[in-house]
Amino acid sequence: MLMKYLAILREIYHISSSSIRANMVRAVLTILIIGFGIMALVGILTAIDSIKGSISNQFATMGANTFTIESRGMNVHLGNKQYRRKNYAYISYRQAREFKERFNFPAITAISVYASGTATVKQKSKKTNPNVTVMGTDENYPLTAGYEVSEGRYFSAQEIEMNRNFVVIGKDVEKKIFEKGESAIGKVISIGSGKFKIIGILKEKGSSVMGNDNICLLPYSVVRQYFSRPNMNYSISVTPQSITQYELTVGQAESLFRIIRNLHVTDESDFNITKSDNLAKMLIENIKYVTIAATIIGMVTLFGAAIGLMNIMLVSVTERTREIGIRKAIGAKRSFIKQQFLFEAILICQYGGVVGIVLGIIVGNIVSLILKSAFIIPWHWMVAGILLCTVVGLVSGIFPAIKASKLDPIIALRYE
Repeated sequence: MLMKYLAILREIYHISSSSIRANMVRAVLTILIIGFGIMALVGILTAIDSIKGSISNQFATMGANTFTIESRGMNVHLGNKQYRRKNYAYISYRQAREFKERFNFPAITAISVYASGTATVKQKSKKTNPNVTVMGTDENYPLTAGYEVSEGRYFSAQEIEMNRNFVVIGKDVEKKIFEKGESAIGKVISIGSGKFKIIGILKEKGSSVMGNDNICLLPYSVVRQYFSRPNMNYSISVTPQSITQYELTVGQAESLFRIIRNLHVTDESDFNITKSDNLAKMLIENIKYVTIAATIIGMVTLFGAAIGLMNIMLVSVTERTREIGIRKAIGAKRSFIKQQFLFEAILICQYGGVVGIVLGIIVGNIVSLILKSAFIIPWHWMVAGILLCTVVGLVSGIFPAIKASKLDPIIALRYE
């Protein structure tokens, strides 16, 4: 029974393939329409997956298991949602130092303070625009913030205690104030009213979500001297040595900082603990609107392709009326005729689906290439595309197939 069914299926496939080749121009146009619909769907959704991966990777460079204790709230407006955190009393230098000294959990602790976002960096006759970010940091800051030193070194704890006028600069700053090929290490630059010796160059992060190469990192002790202002607000970053102890480390850090802030057991914590992946989650969540838009675009294109395919199949039924009559006259059943036309519609859609999936993967991974993300093979979207093409083939082919199967063989044989 199975062999008989496979033989019938093979025969239907050969007849459908012959019919498609006989009407090559119309078939190719329909395949391309369906292919572009699937390409829009698979390509955009693959690109979105690449963007999500890139966002996750960029935030992971901060330290996927890093959290920050801070006082200043942050307002983030994405789409129709606004994410706001409460603003609390500032974290003082004394509190930040005390936390770092007393927190003996197996974790890396770093202190940082924002100095300026409008600084001008000068080196001899060259200078940058007044848009350089200046941060005061300790020796552990690169480990928790995802920075790497490509040339030179970072300052040590002893140099911070000694208030050494050292600076580590970003790649953008280096490019603006030094000639190509000129070594910046050991040179003296001016930032604001102070002069600082360059001891390191940060590895380039590029134009990513968390990328900031237009930056200068100073010892926080030096920032207190040159960028002093009332109520300077410090941040504390903590990276547990083991990801399995992440939540435990957060709890221990909160408990200790509550003690440092002299909070009663019934008091609400007057500081924020921000996990490094919170903003990533917010960004990824709002990409769903792009996903919905891409899906709608793909569906509209496929709907147009389905209508076009149905019209082509109806024309095909009219043109092949005599052929249908001959098949019926020699014993072909209505079910066989119906299956033949339905299979033909599905086959055209599957050809279009394959073309669309290949183009979609190429388009999506061009975005991956631009974002320097990993090559993505969207297996779930590929399966979804094949299933969607099957549905389109069934919907667009069912009416012409029924019409063909109902033709009277006598009338069909007389048809000219």
